[in-house]
Formats: sequence, C-alpha cells, structure tokens
Amino acid sequence: MDHDAVFALFDEQMRRGARPDAPGAKVEHMGDLVRQVGTDDGWNGIIWSNLDPESAASAIAEQVEHFKALGRDFEWKVYAHDQPRNLPRLLRKAGFVPEPEETLMVAEVHDLPANIELPDGVHLHPVTDGADVDLVTEVHDRAFGTDSSWIGHQLRAQLREAPETVAVVVAMAGDRPVSSARMELHPGTRFASLWGGGTIGEWRGQGIYRATVAYRARIAAEGGYRYMQVDASSQSRPILQRLGFTPLSTTTPYLCTH
Repeated sequence: MDHDAVFALFDEQMRRGARPDAPGAKVEHMGDLVRQVGTDDGWNGIIWSNLDPESAASAIAEQVEHFKALGRDFEWKVYAHDQPRNLPRLLRKAGFVPEPEETLMVAEVHDLPANIELPDGVHLHPVTDGADVDLVTEVHDRAFGTDSSWIGHQLRAQLREAPETVAVVVAMAGDRPVSSARMELHPGTRFASLWGGGTIGEWRGQGIYRATVAYRARIAAEGGYRYMQVDASSQSRPILQRLGFTPLSTTTPYLCTH
C-alpha cells in the first residue's frame, strides 16, 4: 500500500468530498471547511478544514454560533495534518473539549482475513430491519456504558431509507446479544468504514470482534470497495494491526456543547 497516496485519497473522498452519513443530514461545502448538519438525533460537526492562521479563530467562532443557533452540540474532527498547526489550541480556547485520540487505520479489503471463526454457541445475526436495532443498542450500552439511543434512531432511518449505505451485525450467544458492529458504505468512493464494534466484557478475547471484521470485509468486497477504514481506539488498534490494518494518521474529536 502506498500510504501517502491512500491517505490523500481518503482526505479527498471521505473528508473534502464527504456525503451525508444518514437520511435527513446535509453536508455543506464552504471553501475552507466542510460541515455536516445532521438531524436532532444524528451527528453534527466539521468533517474537514484547512483554515488560514490569521482567520482560524474567527472561522471557529462562526461555526460555534452556527450550531448554537440550531441548538445542537457538534464535533470538530481534527487530523494530525490539519491546518493551522495550532488548531487544537484554538479549539480548546473556544471552549471545545478533546476526547481521546484515535488512530486512522486503513486496509485493503482483499488482504483482510475472510474466515469467520466464533466460540461454540455463538452465531452472527445480520440486522436488516428496525426490529433488531434494539439488539445493537443493548450491546452498545453494556459494552461502552453510554446512551446509544441516537445510534438506534440513525440505524432505523438508514435501514428504512438507505439500506445500501450500511451493514450491521450482532453476535448472539443463544438469544442473548453479546457483540455488535456496523459498517458504513460510501457510494462513489473506494472506502467502507468500520464503526461501533463492541463486545460485552465477559465475551471479550474470544475472537468475536475479529469475526465481525471478517464478516464486514466480505460485504465490502462484494460491494466493490477497495479499502476499509476505521478510527481505532487504543483498545482496538492492536487487534486491527494484527488483522492487516495500517496506521496512516491520528484524529481527535473536539466537542462543543451548548
């Protein structure tokens, strides 16, 4: 893999050329930045920016006012190469709070393991309609300890209105959901992206997460996607590296709440 070329392609297709990530959302291209205005329950934020050092502070203030007028919290997604170099400091000064740094990782879909191996008594269940979305949010709530209701709203809308843009799977131990994961498919790009892979505590370390990656890689390959991308936490990065993902950069979400 030509790391620089793939990173440039990612920056162009997934950030500068970003498309809405859910029904009802809209992406606005504004010259030196790209933002998404999502639904009340969806993701709102700055996807890409390349700000001038002299005007960066005022540009940040404009975005804060824009989303404040909408009554929405939002996220500014900062990558290591984003300009100006002091963008993180300017965001903190404007009241943004950084979340833990993530690693942008990419793999060629056809280089990923395709075999699915699961513990005895566990099977993968594709989520194809709203009735199964509660299984996904149950796993999220238990695995991450956070309120995942917004994910449920988004998945129901996608499965209903744009099923070709998402693939979701739940690992079931009998009738109990123990792991879930989703993949966003981005028509018109070379990338599929992994999100939300989570396994409840007592089922970790048994290969379930690896199996959900292989499951999603098969779907991405069938859809003609060349690359699979993930913003990896420190917990998932070692697993993904063993599977063949390569670190390309780092990214930090900066949150602005009103």
